[in-house]
Amino acid sequence: MDERVQLALVISGLICAIWLSRRITMWRIKRTYMWILSDLEKKGAVDSASAISLPYARQNIFRVGMKDYRPRALEFLVTNNIVGITEEGKYYLKDTSGFKKYP
Repeated sequence: MDERVQLALVISGLICAIWLSRRITMWRIKRTYMWILSDLEKKGAVDSASAISLPYARQNIFRVGMKDYRPRALEFLVTNNIVGITEEGKYYLKDTSGFKKYP
């Protein structure tokens, strides 16, 4: 096989691998967002009076295994005013009207 064809195949293979890994990561983060929202809803944290503390709000440096997206996803939800945080560090739902509910 010609070297240029081999190089084109390798480059296209690398691009496909990067694209696939990014799609999988986006899928996992989206699932994490929905999991956090449903967790807060199940526990009844719908306003600041019923706010709850979440054990996964902080990253654990000693965690072994797959990457934990929960702290970063929670930070994103707080930043975008979907989840609120009280002065005590407890979390509650602020607004989920723009998000579809997934089972």
